[in-house]
Amino acid sequence: MRIHFIAIGGAAMHNLAVALQEKGDIITGSDDEIKEPSRSRLAAHGLLPEKMGWFPEKLNNEIDIVILGMHARPDNPELLEAKRLGLKICSFPEYLFQQTRDKMRVVISGSHGKTTITAMVLHVLHKLNIPFDYLIGAQMEGFDAMLSLNEETRVAIFEGDEYLTSVIDQRPKFHIYQPHIAVISGIEWDHIDAFPTFENYIEQFSTFSQMIERNGKLIYPEGDENIQQITENIREDITDMPYHTPEYTIESGVTILKTKYGDFPLQIFGEHNMQNIDAARLVCRQIGVKDADFYESIATFKGLAGRMERIANNTHASAYFDRAHTPDNVKVSIHALKTQFPDRKVIACLELCSFSNLSSGYLPQYTQTLKEADLAFVYFNPNLNSYKRRSPISEEMVKEVFGEEITLFTNNIKLLDRLSEENLQDANLLFMTSGSFSGINLVAFAQNLLKKG
Repeated sequence: MRIHFIAIGGAAMHNLAVALQEKGDIITGSDDEIKEPSRSRLAAHGLLPEKMGWFPEKLNNEIDIVILGMHARPDNPELLEAKRLGLKICSFPEYLFQQTRDKMRVVISGSHGKTTITAMVLHVLHKLNIPFDYLIGAQMEGFDAMLSLNEETRVAIFEGDEYLTSVIDQRPKFHIYQPHIAVISGIEWDHIDAFPTFENYIEQFSTFSQMIERNGKLIYPEGDENIQQITENIREDITDMPYHTPEYTIESGVTILKTKYGDFPLQIFGEHNMQNIDAARLVCRQIGVKDADFYESIATFKGLAGRMERIANNTHASAYFDRAHTPDNVKVSIHALKTQFPDRKVIACLELCSFSNLSSGYLPQYTQTLKEADLAFVYFNPNLNSYKRRSPISEEMVKEVFGEEITLFTNNIKLLDRLSEENLQDANLLFMTSGSFSGINLVAFAQNLLKKG
C-alpha cells in the first residue's frame, strides 16, 4: 500500500511510519518541524522529508491512505488537498484499530501510571517470549521502537492516551481502540485545553469504559473515588477487577515484593509502582501468564527513562529525573523518595511548563504538593505565559499556591547556581517536569554537581 503521513515527525506517527515500511508498504510524509529522536530514526530508515513544510503536490490518487497527525492544523495544505482528491484519511489510532480488529486488544489508560504499567506488561511478555503488537509512549530498553504490528500476533497492548485524536476527529484517542481488557490507572484532571472542567475530563473515562467489548474486563485501583463513579455504572457484562498495593518491604534501599511464590527484590521503588505491578499482573493473567512467571519476570524490570530515573549518583547522594508534572504525580514522587531513603533529605525542583500547570485556573491544584520535601524549588519561564493564549500565572500566584517554604525562580541559570551552593550530603535531588527546565542538560548538570561532593 502507498501511505502518506501528514505530521510524520510525531512520536507515535514516526514509529508507525517505520513499522509500516518494514512491513513492505510505500511510505511518504511531511512535517514543518521534526525533533530528535524522531529525526534520526526517520533518517535512518530513509523516511526523513527532504524539506520541512507542507507540499500538496505529494498527494495524488495513487495514495491508498493518508494518516493525519494530531499536530496538523485544519488549514494544512496537504490535508486540504487530500480532501479535494477524496483520499481516505484516518488518524493513527484509527489505523491501529483497523489493523488489530481480530486480536485481543488491551488498552491501558489513566492520568498517571499508564506508561509504566504498559511497559511492565511488555517487559513480562517479552521476557516470556509471548508475541504481541504494542504502542507505548516511551522508549523501552530491549525494544527497537515504541510501536510494533505483526500479522502473526494474537494480542495487542496499547497505551491509551486520552488526548484528542486530530483536528478532524475530536474524540480522545483511547475511545477508538474498543478494548477487550481495559485499565484505568487513576483519574486526575489534566489537558485542560481539551477538557476545561474536571467533570468533562472524568466523562472521557466513563465513555471509555462503556466502549469495552462485550464480556470484557475493567482493571482499576481499588479505592479511587473518581473511578468508583464509573464502576458503579458499568455494563453488567463487564467484569470489574480492582487491584491493590501488594505486600512489600524495604531493606537497605531495595524494595522486596513478598508473594506466596517467594520474595522478589525489585529494581524499582515507590508504593505507586507496587500498585502498577499489581495492575500489570492482572493484565498478564488475562493473557495467560501465570502469577509465578509474572513475578520472576517483573523482578528484572528496570523502569523507564524519565520515570524516577537516577541520572547521577555518588556514595552519599543521588539525582533523579521524573516526568511528574500533575499535582498527584508530584506528591507521589517525593513520598516515594522519602520512604525509600528515610535517612536522606529530598531536594525537590519542579518546573511548571505544561498548558495545564501554567494556567491560573489549574495552578491551585498544586497546593501542599511539595510539603514533604525538605527543600523545594519551583521554576517557570514567564515567556511561556503567552503560549496558546492561556490565562497567565504570575510569581505572586505561584508563591500563594506553594507557600513561603518554596524558593521561586524564573531564570533557570539562577536555579542551577542555587543548587550548586546546596550541601548534598545524604540527599536526593529530584527534578520534576514534563519539559527540560528551558533546555538545561539535567544529566550533565547533576553528574557534575555530584562529582564535586
